[in-house]
Amino acid sequence: MTLSSVPRYERGRVAAVGDRAVVVGASVAGLLAARVLSDGFERVTVVERDSLSDDSTPRKGVPQSKHPHALLEAGRATIEDLFPGYCEELLSEGGVLIDGASDVEFYDEGGFLADGPERIPQYIATRPLIEYVARRRLAEFDGVTLRSECQCVEYLTESDATAVTGIRARGSGDEETTVPADLVVDATGRTSRTPTWLDEHGFEKPPREEVEVDVRYTTVDVRRPPDDRRAVFAPASPPHTRGGVALPVEGDRWLVTLHGVHGDNPPADVAGVRDFAAGLSTSEFRDLLETHPMVSDEVAQYPFPSNRRYHYEALDQFPDGLLVLGDAIASFNPIYGQGMSVAALEALVLHHALAAGGRTDLAPRFFERAESVIDDAWLLAVGADFQFPATDGRKPRGSELFNRYLSRLTRKAHTDGVLRDALYRVIMMEVPPTSLLRPGIAWRVLKPT
Repeated sequence: MTLSSVPRYERGRVAAVGDRAVVVGASVAGLLAARVLSDGFERVTVVERDSLSDDSTPRKGVPQSKHPHALLEAGRATIEDLFPGYCEELLSEGGVLIDGASDVEFYDEGGFLADGPERIPQYIATRPLIEYVARRRLAEFDGVTLRSECQCVEYLTESDATAVTGIRARGSGDEETTVPADLVVDATGRTSRTPTWLDEHGFEKPPREEVEVDVRYTTVDVRRPPDDRRAVFAPASPPHTRGGVALPVEGDRWLVTLHGVHGDNPPADVAGVRDFAAGLSTSEFRDLLETHPMVSDEVAQYPFPSNRRYHYEALDQFPDGLLVLGDAIASFNPIYGQGMSVAALEALVLHHALAAGGRTDLAPRFFERAESVIDDAWLLAVGADFQFPATDGRKPRGSELFNRYLSRLTRKAHTDGVLRDALYRVIMMEVPPTSLLRPGIAWRVLKPT
């Protein structure tokens, strides 16, 4: 399920469904969920263990925030619907607007893809800035409270533990308070303790699926001429185990990330980063690092061992008053930039689930619909990771055949802008991967060279 197949947000569609909702985690997933919940609940409290500054300072609990994040079209359009004017605010804070059809130098299958025939506006900023603008907009809503330096200790339940009735939270001074709620949303990401909590309270744990790719990232900040808005995307692809991405961001910088899979790890020093870049399949990253000065000598690293998803939709029983979304349900190889957009589409699914049935059987209805969102992103990320023989886990059905087709499409897109456009809109989660099988696209892919 992608942007084209999920009905857009409709203001006023959700009736009053409860007094208070609590969202645990001020991630993008948590902020967007809180925005959706503000339509149906009198009060919405977002509880975040990190300090929430009045600027775009990276949060301590988000080590990946120093690395590039992509606001794909599915995420951009949904956030703009929830916070009208969001994109312009992002630009006013220093974000960068580029044309995804021509400003992105997309290298794959041994060459650069042709420019697309239609402009694709794409908004680029660092993860802290994307969060900050969303957090600032969310705080403007009546009844919404953001509590920073406050950690959820446990869920509160009825005596038989069949329903969650709130949380017990601990503040920065170790004082503990109870926060009653009609609905608690877990948006704590990969550190989510909900599966363990379910097991401890007599529920079945959701089946967990992992695909190990062992990818590691190294990111440096590079000075960027203000009028140079190039982005470079070159994912690791066999036989090459190295790849990279460079995105123009606020402060006249590029965030340049180099990654390696299955043991080909980028180093943690500037000289080593330059040497590693020289081993990529394209010289763009080496040239960029050699011809533009570093903002600082800081080198940020981040390991990502595996794609992971929890199949909450498979559970026969789940406590009332509890929901899980974002990376707490599924997290993907970050090189494909899907996380924030999947979270946005899940918030959209939550909006429609509340509109259709309120809080009645909310969790199973939400999990069932969210599965379709996750499936499309999972097929793209995990399918690509399975190009490497060392990738370990359950291969999605049909991914091997689809990868062969996608490889041919990508090679043809070196000279065919229409194919580049079709592929890019799938990557942006605007349309589903099946759109690449439409007759007009398939003919361009399969016709003899």
